[in-house]
Amino acid sequence: MYRIGVDLGGTNIVAGLVDDSDCRILAKANTPTNIPRSPEEIFADIARVCREAAQSAGVDMSEVRSVGVGTPGSVNKETGVIEFSNNLEFNNVPAASMLEELIGRPVYLENDANAAALGEAVAGAGHGVGNFVAITLGTGVGSGIIVDGKLVVGSNYCAGEMGHTVIVFDGEQCNCGRRGCWERYASATALISQTKAAMLGDKESLMWKLCPDIDKVSGRTAWNAMREGDATAKKVVERYIEYVAAGITNIVNTFQPDMVCVGGGISNEGENLLAPLREIVARDRYSRYAAKQTLICKAELGNDAGVIGAALLDE
Repeated sequence: MYRIGVDLGGTNIVAGLVDDSDCRILAKANTPTNIPRSPEEIFADIARVCREAAQSAGVDMSEVRSVGVGTPGSVNKETGVIEFSNNLEFNNVPAASMLEELIGRPVYLENDANAAALGEAVAGAGHGVGNFVAITLGTGVGSGIIVDGKLVVGSNYCAGEMGHTVIVFDGEQCNCGRRGCWERYASATALISQTKAAMLGDKESLMWKLCPDIDKVSGRTAWNAMREGDATAKKVVERYIEYVAAGITNIVNTFQPDMVCVGGGISNEGENLLAPLREIVARDRYSRYAAKQTLICKAELGNDAGVIGAALLDE
């Protein structure tokens, strides 16, 4: 048998057909999310890419045991309702029942970062690790927390939203309603905003040569310019890493996990990100003198983590 995992993101919807025996993705299909749109429109696209993924592998939907969906926001797994998703602009949407009608298979829901953490726990960096936290630096900052091998979801399935803990009191407005959230400073979206601000403040920066159109600035722009010796870009990157480290230090101080793995596109910077990040966390963590310390590493599954984790939600 097979299962389908869906990573419902703010930018793309990705569905993957996963082999039950080894958690391997056999085929994928994707489509832009194009938010804001109605739940009906988005769910119709989810159903379509699920069928496309199965068809690509020559598998009939009747052979698919279940469909799991990792979605931004808070999810009530008992009722199958997305209770709140600021990124999708969903409030109390009965997602599981709506999708089951469209797909004809049992549907399970989970927060997208939790799904990614589950994927890393089963098939990635966290395999065999009892206590770890998976961080995703993307459109927002996602986090999934696993303690004693189980996801921490809280009394209402909303636990683990480390991206919406405040690191700057009365700081930048977050679309969750608070100010100063970690997500507003450590996400890829935040890095792009920080890069643009630095470029506007220094018209001689090499970043302008690498990206003449400021509307096309990406999370790589400052890193690429820093590698070519641009001082302004270096300041952007160093400040950004400090923001990331502030949140990870909070995680270490709160949970003292065996491991924190960092995913998302920015994690592809590898040791350029992780080495200075480890130094800051080592300097600032409360447990600086403990014999055992949290390992900080790169997530292994990349964008597949959420797909694989979502596929496992019926276990």
